[in-house]
Amino acid sequence: MKLYVGNLSKQVTDAQLNDLAVEYGKPVSANVATERDGGASKGFGFIEYGTDDEAKAAITGLDGRDVNGQALKVNEARPRKDAARF
Repeated sequence: MKLYVGNLSKQVTDAQLNDLAVEYGKPVSANVATERDGGASKGFGFIEYGTDDEAKAAITGLDGRDVNGQALKVNEARPRKDAARF
């Protein structure tokens, strides 16, 4: 299951997001979304877990948690709406 993690401070890195994710299971991936030009953080990211139980534990544990002075918003990721269809 893939999770959306919003309201990340601009200083959070992939490694720090992974460290948060490890508290609730073994993440498959943990990535902060970045701008194409310059690589600055967009303020959100994604964590993917191999099991739904780990993902649900992470939602419960991380949603609302204060990280660098900002309360995280964590929920199940939805498919991209802007994906090109040919």
